[in-house]
Amino acid sequence: MNRILFIFISLLFFIFSCRENNIDLEKEKQNVLNTDIEFSDFSKKEGMKKAFLKYADDKAVILKNHSMPIVGKENIGKSYTNSVDTGYTLLWKPLFGYVSKSADLAYTYGTYTLTVKNDTSVTEGTYVSIWKKQENGTWKWVLDTGNEGLD
Repeated sequence: MNRILFIFISLLFFIFSCRENNIDLEKEKQNVLNTDIEFSDFSKKEGMKKAFLKYADDKAVILKNHSMPIVGKENIGKSYTNSVDTGYTLLWKPLFGYVSKSADLAYTYGTYTLTVKNDTSVTEGTYVSIWKKQENGTWKWVLDTGNEGLD
């Protein structure tokens, strides 16, 4: 009897572990791309600092030129304490997105434009953001970096 129960449980385990992943990866990719676009739209409306904090995972990391990584949402917020973002607008547009097979991690990359208000200076560059799916199904960025220089 124990042997039959063991075989039955093993067979069930095998069946359920071989089930196909029913995640719609194209839908998830579109969700993360839409989140990246909403993130940029929020930056335009409310400012870069508020946007980066609203869309950051608690364990987010930001990589900046000439700086050690800034780790954690709280530390990212502290790094913005003395900076004012009302004199410029940071916008970006994703060009591509990819979602892992398990649909819990993703990345997007694209171009950004930093426009200084009351000035004609514009800086353009590229960026990449790595995203983590949250328990509630939303996406938050966990790593973000960019570099200047589009010709």
